[in-house]
Amino acid sequence: MSKRSYNMRKEKPMEDNKKYYDEGIEVCDYIHAHEDTVRSVKAMLPEDETLYDLAELYKIFGDSTRVKILYVLLEAEMCVCDISTLLGISQSAISHQLKLLKQSDLIKSRRSGKTVFYSLADEHVSVILNSGMEHILEK
Repeated sequence: MSKRSYNMRKEKPMEDNKKYYDEGIEVCDYIHAHEDTVRSVKAMLPEDETLYDLAELYKIFGDSTRVKILYVLLEAEMCVCDISTLLGISQSAISHQLKLLKQSDLIKSRRSGKTVFYSLADEHVSVILNSGMEHILEK
């Protein structure tokens, strides 16, 4: 196949993609791939399993109660009773959310006598929270 016929086969006129203009999405006048760019970016992409794990991590941030708990723990180490009182949410609901956060390695716990205190797992969690907040506040 000649290069000319190959390129003509891959390019599609804009009329085929009118729906994207109707939705307010800007698209190229012709659909075509910039093969060098595609190849170099593909080589840099993490493995699918790693991207899946990243997506799962971000799902945890999709619940406002969990985000509130993370923000509370950004400020201070606290027990379930303290978090429940502060947020006005039942201890059982807080415990459930803490379990999910701990399973996602976003928080850690330590026992002191009969009390279990929770805190952020590491500095990465603070960075994620602060970056997200900075992003939404820049609008």
